[in-house]
Amino acid sequence: MDFSVYFDPITSFNHLPPDNPNRERMGDSIRTYTIENGFPDLEDIDIAIIGVEEDRNAINNAGCGEAPDMVREKLYRLFTGDFNARIADLGNIKRGNRPDDTYYAVTTVVAELLGVKILPVIIGGGQEITYANYKAYENLGQIINIVSIDPEFDLGESEDEPFSSKSYLSRIILHHPNFLFNYTNIGYQTYFVDQDAIRLMKNLFFDAYRLGEVRANIQEVEPLIRNADLLTFDMSAIRYSDAPGNGNAGPNGFYGEEACQIIRYAGLSDKLTSIGFYELNPGFDQREQSSHLVAQMIWYFIDGFYKRKKELPYKDKENFVKYIVKIEGHKEDIIFYKSNKSDRWWMEVNCPVDVRMKYERHYLVPCSYKDYQTACENDIPDRWWQAYQKLM
Repeated sequence: MDFSVYFDPITSFNHLPPDNPNRERMGDSIRTYTIENGFPDLEDIDIAIIGVEEDRNAINNAGCGEAPDMVREKLYRLFTGDFNARIADLGNIKRGNRPDDTYYAVTTVVAELLGVKILPVIIGGGQEITYANYKAYENLGQIINIVSIDPEFDLGESEDEPFSSKSYLSRIILHHPNFLFNYTNIGYQTYFVDQDAIRLMKNLFFDAYRLGEVRANIQEVEPLIRNADLLTFDMSAIRYSDAPGNGNAGPNGFYGEEACQIIRYAGLSDKLTSIGFYELNPGFDQREQSSHLVAQMIWYFIDGFYKRKKELPYKDKENFVKYIVKIEGHKEDIIFYKSNKSDRWWMEVNCPVDVRMKYERHYLVPCSYKDYQTACENDIPDRWWQAYQKLM
């Protein structure tokens, strides 16, 4: 497939600073689509950066389509880490005559990249682009988990509400055929979410974690992130003082360093195959602080990606220690697996053979040592119970 027909080359900034040209920066190691160099060769590429300038359905945040080049300018100037990056920057997807045209291009490009095992990193535009990203997995026939870092659920106010950055999740839930196994919201703020929406999350056996709950023990986010195929990050999840570049930014949210920690967990996850950073608006960005932060978050993602352990217990159980915990009054034992490589934990949800074959990637649930301790105290971990209800 000729990817270049969907993209405009990057022309709007200098890739590298003029000082210290001999010191390697990210821009030196990224194959970039420019007029001079042409479209990059994707042979041996691991990660593809995609800019999206679509902001026509971004509620209260027009201008977020200008984010991709601002983030690139900051990312390219960062020094490389201790990794041998094989990254291509494909440029910005051409803005269609209608938003749907842009979404179609995103879906097509992401599906092609996933098909050749290249991980897309989407930058810019409204968060409804998550729906276009999701549809790429439909094209591959893959059932997935979505994790959203967002102060709201983005379900919209009513069933007939127009499609937008505030209602895209309803479109995903109602989409047929449905390829969503689980949705997890991390960092919602209760005063932005009505109680009916919270009840809906529970009825669908989806997971939602309040901001205060997450910040009290940020390490417990890691298993949630490790269970994601697709991660979508709304910049309004970060407090205004750390990321003012968003029309919906508020006084509460994650700190910048917490956002970087969460995104590094995403990089480390062998399961995660696409990620998007949305709603960054340069028009509100004081001293370009938010653009700097997103660039650093992407740096942490890349650093985590190149430190992946390639450990998936449903494929290779030889590198795991198996623990069997008996729960009083519960007819089934709970089986845990601990990795010899990273000390990370998974737990197995017992289900019929046909269900196990259909949901091969989902019956082993990422968890933490705390879940194992909970089981040892004769209590069923919430994560196990949530997955069990979906599978049975």
